Amino acid sequence: MPPVSRPFPRFIADAPREKRPYGRWEERLTAAFATACEPLVEEAGAAVDPESIRWFPERAYAGRVFVPVTADGLRADDDEAPVEYFGHVSFERTDDQEEPGKLRGQADFTDVVADDNPDWQVDLNDDVVAKWFAGGSRGGVAATAELDGEVVDQVGIDDGRFTLVAVDAVTGFGDDLYLEIVLWDRTLQRVIARESLYAEGGDEAEDASAPEDEAS
Repeated sequence: MPPVSRPFPRFIADAPREKRPYGRWEERLTAAFATACEPLVEEAGAAVDPESIRWFPERAYAGRVFVPVTADGLRADDDEAPVEYFGHVSFERTDDQEEPGKLRGQADFTDVVADDNPDWQVDLNDDVVAKWFAGGSRGGVAATAELDGEVVDQVGIDDGRFTLVAVDAVTGFGDDLYLEIVLWDRTLQRVIARESLYAEGGDEAEDASAPEDEAS
């Protein structure tokens, strides 16, 4: 399949590994989130209520695990509009013998809440955890990474070299799928070379017509 005109990243985060935090670990996450909320208290007009904290399933991306969270704000006057804090606490996952490290909390607040909007079907919060650069030009020649004919990453070739980052295999969802790397000509329609990371039948097959591009 040729490079796509809209290279949206998909399924970029790891599936959740742990359920909602509890015990001492929950206390650490709560403290990190409360600290992140402190600079917002004056503007929000309400401190965060630790008893109202609600944790959501974790997701991992780019070496960090993100645990989304929401909490109510404690207004001095009950007649004032409610405030909701939201954000996440992220950390680096370590092995089973060590506690997760480098906790970082990120917080924001809003006074537009679900209780005041009964027409909402889903109560959503958005939070930026990282940026992704797609690249505005693929150049004259492009390389794609494909699983079962579907493009999962693509990039322009620079001086005969390219770097692709993609899932190399998928198992457990029907047929096993393995990554293929495809080089395309300047029209992005003709395949110059196609190579799998896994040799069929145990033999390393090489295409004699393929250019000597270096990949990582």
